[in-house]
Amino acid sequence: MNTSHYTYRVTWSPEDNEHIGLCTEFPLLSWLAPTTEEALTGIQQLVNEVVIDMQNNGEPIPKPLAEKNYSGEFRVRIPSIVHRALAMQAAEQGISLNRLASAKLAS
Repeated sequence: MNTSHYTYRVTWSPEDNEHIGLCTEFPLLSWLAPTTEEALTGIQQLVNEVVIDMQNNGEPIPKPLAEKNYSGEFRVRIPSIVHRALAMQAAEQGISLNRLASAKLAS
């Protein structure tokens, strides 16, 4: 497993007064460091150690989001009144409900 394919980010933690490295595929892991570079390196090393441990224990390892295939479809349940309001908006704009919903989700 190539752990460099995971989704990493570094952000500032005002509570800790340090940068925090995060990995989307491992939401319970984090790494605090004084610089962004150290936070990124730290979380990458931590994820690598965790993946090795999971492999050694025969645990399922999360697939990197970048390696997943997405169909472009998912189902969302909404109240009928919201469905009606969105359908009306789409009709008024002369576009499909799908296109309206996609635009709203993207914004």
